[in-house]
Amino acid sequence: MQASDDLPALPAAVEVAAYRIVVEAVTNTVRHARARRCRVSMALTPAGLAVEVTDDGTGLVASGHHGHGLAIMRERAEELGGTVTIRDGTPGVTVQARLPPVTKPAQLPTVPAVPA
Repeated sequence: MQASDDLPALPAAVEVAAYRIVVEAVTNTVRHARARRCRVSMALTPAGLAVEVTDDGTGLVASGHHGHGLAIMRERAEELGGTVTIRDGTPGVTVQARLPPVTKPAQLPTVPAVPA
């Protein structure tokens, strides 16, 4: 685990999303990757919190069936206005999350008022 020494307290929603994304990525490494190493890093950038989980395992399975974990990581970030990128490398997988320092709720469609 690598983290900047100067990571400030962030909004609870950002901290929880970062924690859950890291837990899911590390769990995937343990369950599926047969990796020898898994590295987690966090840093505060001008754009927000940068989280990266990298392993040296077998990479993503080519079957296309990846369960729900990858989609859930993306949803957690997108709910806050952030992103998750998943790269299949040789070897291993890299999960990168970018979370804004202040939460920006996902834009909901406007619903027209119902006439009375």
